[in-house]
Amino acid sequence: MGDVYSELIGQGRAVETLRRAVEGRRHAMTHAWLFVGPPGSGRSNAAKAFAAALQCPRGGCGECEECRTTLSGAHPDVTLLRTEQLSIGVDEVRALVGRANLSPVKGRYQIVVVEDADRITERGADALLKGLEEPAPKTVWLLCAPSPDDVIITVRSRSRVIKLVTPSDEAVTELLVQRDGIPAALAAHSARAAQGHIGRARMLARNEEARIRRREILALPGRLTSVTACLDAAHNLVDSAAEEAKQATAELDAKELAALQEALGLGTRGVKPRNAQAALRDLEDQQKARVKRLQRDALDRVLTEFTAYYRDVLATQTAPEVSLVNSDLADEITPIARRSTPEQTVRALDAILRARTALEGNVAPLLALEALLISLSLAGRT
Repeated sequence: MGDVYSELIGQGRAVETLRRAVEGRRHAMTHAWLFVGPPGSGRSNAAKAFAAALQCPRGGCGECEECRTTLSGAHPDVTLLRTEQLSIGVDEVRALVGRANLSPVKGRYQIVVVEDADRITERGADALLKGLEEPAPKTVWLLCAPSPDDVIITVRSRSRVIKLVTPSDEAVTELLVQRDGIPAALAAHSARAAQGHIGRARMLARNEEARIRRREILALPGRLTSVTACLDAAHNLVDSAAEEAKQATAELDAKELAALQEALGLGTRGVKPRNAQAALRDLEDQQKARVKRLQRDALDRVLTEFTAYYRDVLATQTAPEVSLVNSDLADEITPIARRSTPEQTVRALDAILRARTALEGNVAPLLALEALLISLSLAGRT
């Protein structure tokens, strides 16, 4: 096993900055950090690795108890907030601030890692700001977000930004081969298809169902021959995403409900069910929000695949020397590129961007996907 940074491939500059901070070099350490980078670049992994290095007596060996418990989420002085909800509210942030103000139990620091800092609400950001302005001496905040602009400016201005980059296909391939034992050819294909998203590449490499699902999505542009076909395809995509989300959360939902019912004492004498209805409704609302987020994430992956597909169409039309992301689909991409113009392909890419914006704005998924697929159908016609 390597040190805590061994799986942060392609992030040499960021890792060097973090090492200097752990070593205590002058002006290198601060109490608040913001890890930013594109999806799949390893923001949360970088934050957890840094947390382990800060707690480790050897600066991040990856083998001691401090490193292992930090990376596994079991260290008593490292709090990890990973939300499945659409937002992080003020109550959750206040609880984190309270936790951050405690003295370390055994570690060198009291560390709070927030994986989705871009989902903190405005009121939550105000509460976080108070924690950042008056931190306890041994407190370190590690925030993660796609970009600095996704975090409220007052929080961003009080944090040191660590920028992660999209790792190369070659680096992701090597990681899949060495870490996961994936055959080289499959690893290379998965890395290329995932476009630097390490988690996505690993899922494609290890899950044949995921590869089949991706292939079905990429076959859609060639089948959008009528309005009816577009509406049917949109309906199928939304239903599939919803089913995927429900399957992913079913077991956790059941465990949460059972735990809450036990905590409330439901089914025992002297407990009136109506006193528990508010708590049960809150849990149901939280679980619905989690399913909604996971459905949106599944649809976002569809949009990512469409973006890569039409990128390949545009490359075929304007820069045939450029390698295709979906090189295995060249025989399907070439006919679409020939019967449409670069201007139409750009309009298709614009339509995908509009759909992503609509989903982020909580437009009904079916409406957003119907509009998108009709636009893609029109863009593919002469």
